[in-house]
Amino acid sequence: MLTLTQLAQTPARGMDPTNWPLFVCVLGGFRVLRAGQPCAGLSGGKAETLLGLLALRYDVRVPRDTLLAGLWPDTDPVLARQSLNSLVYSLHKQLGGALGGAPPIEYADGYSWLNVAAGVGVDLACYEALVGQGDRHRSANDRPAALTAYQQAVQLYRGDLWSGPDLHAVMERERLRATYLTLLARLADQYYAGQQYDACLDCCGRLLASDPCREDAHRLVMRCHVHQGERAQALRQYRVCADVLCAEFAAAPEPATAALYEQIRCDPAGVP
Repeated sequence: MLTLTQLAQTPARGMDPTNWPLFVCVLGGFRVLRAGQPCAGLSGGKAETLLGLLALRYDVRVPRDTLLAGLWPDTDPVLARQSLNSLVYSLHKQLGGALGGAPPIEYADGYSWLNVAAGVGVDLACYEALVGQGDRHRSANDRPAALTAYQQAVQLYRGDLWSGPDLHAVMERERLRATYLTLLARLADQYYAGQQYDACLDCCGRLLASDPCREDAHRLVMRCHVHQGERAQALRQYRVCADVLCAEFAAAPEPATAALYEQIRCDPAGVP
């Protein structure tokens, strides 16, 4: 079974979903792509749950009992195992052709896993591999390479993690959402430093759509508008920030945000 590190070093397929015979997506909802095209009949029901559970744990072998608890929690264990075997067989018939006849799900010694070696990709695995690549480049002070990896990761993040039937999925969803917001903030900072104000505004817009109370994003939006000659829009952004914080927390903006507002109002040319 391929590990995350091995997946990140698979240039033949890389991180492009269209390069994988089968690609299981759990970011922004569940779907399965066959050579980049959606597969019908897999969303909803037990097939989605099984593939989703395995995709969430793409880098480990999943105990059969974990799958049975997620799929048939109140069913007699013998019947549940029979149902699981039937479901795996059905998925093999439906999807095996995309893999040259190989099974999409492998099983051994009481454990199951997605057959990554045969060509089953997972968007979550690619996302985390790209984040790891970006972090390593960032630590090495290779900002262009970090920027490229982070951009690709953000493109893969179509939305919050698919909601599985267990606590693991809930915790993973919050962790991944936090990493996504961090990526957007890092990209926005790099775009601003490079005077790419439209790209910076796009990242800040995504960041604020997920977390409207992020004052660092509000401040970047204000700065971008000033540098684009849109002083009035920059001042309006401060009001948006103040209104959101008041409604959410009955709080005022931070001193840094208020100071930026005053600088834009009195001396916009001096905004760094």
